[in-house]
Amino acid sequence: MNAAAYLDRIGYRGGTAPTAETLTSLHRAHMLSVPFENLDIPLGRTIELALERFFDKIVARRRGGFCYELNGLFGWLLAELGFPVVSLSARVFNGENIGPDFDHMLLLVKLEQRYVADVGFGDSFLEPLPMDGEDHVEGDRTYRLVESERALTLERLEPGADWEPQYAFTGAPRRLEDFAAMCHHQQTSPQSPFTKKTVCSLPTADGRVTLSNGRLIVTTHGRRGERPVASHDEYRELLRRQFGIELDAGAAIERLMDRGD
Repeated sequence: MNAAAYLDRIGYRGGTAPTAETLTSLHRAHMLSVPFENLDIPLGRTIELALERFFDKIVARRRGGFCYELNGLFGWLLAELGFPVVSLSARVFNGENIGPDFDHMLLLVKLEQRYVADVGFGDSFLEPLPMDGEDHVEGDRTYRLVESERALTLERLEPGADWEPQYAFTGAPRRLEDFAAMCHHQQTSPQSPFTKKTVCSLPTADGRVTLSNGRLIVTTHGRRGERPVASHDEYRELLRRQFGIELDAGAAIERLMDRGD
């Protein structure tokens, strides 16, 4: 890996010693620089589980990705920098229902204490989550890990709401190839959320900006604004200006915008 190019991609200029402080800074820099996006899926471009392909897409071509790509690549960077890191499988909650194993990939980093690192779950915590049994406040949200006999569950609390489960996982280490079947499912199944909706989303200093199908959603200091994108040209310009993504001329923008909104 060209770690220097990766660090430049996420705008990171700090130290690289494998410490909790470095992990926190790297995680935050990645979250604020690399969008969560599934543009390749509606464009009909296969996502393959290969670290070199992740690097080419996210670092060289300055794209984003979804969990297998983002956490796969971030885990590679951490390992290159000397962090003790393993990949874990999670089952994602959809209301009261929970998805299958390998539905989501996250990272476990073992330093003086253990941390959940996850740069691939979209609108989630910006800094790694210590596995210390405490509640952790980040902005107007609070996160916690709830332990049961068989798993840990990440829960999120928002103002005026109850605790909501996000995903459940165990500490069993996984290899990248273990996620291959679910990665294929996420790209091809009519039941996959990634075949139903196009999303490109990135946190900002004071909120979040998202392209969801043909709509632009901007949240600033908790206030949400939403409007339709007027044209294919505007969609390309929003990708460029808000997310730093330059799609090639052959990309069928109508496939990204016209998905049921």
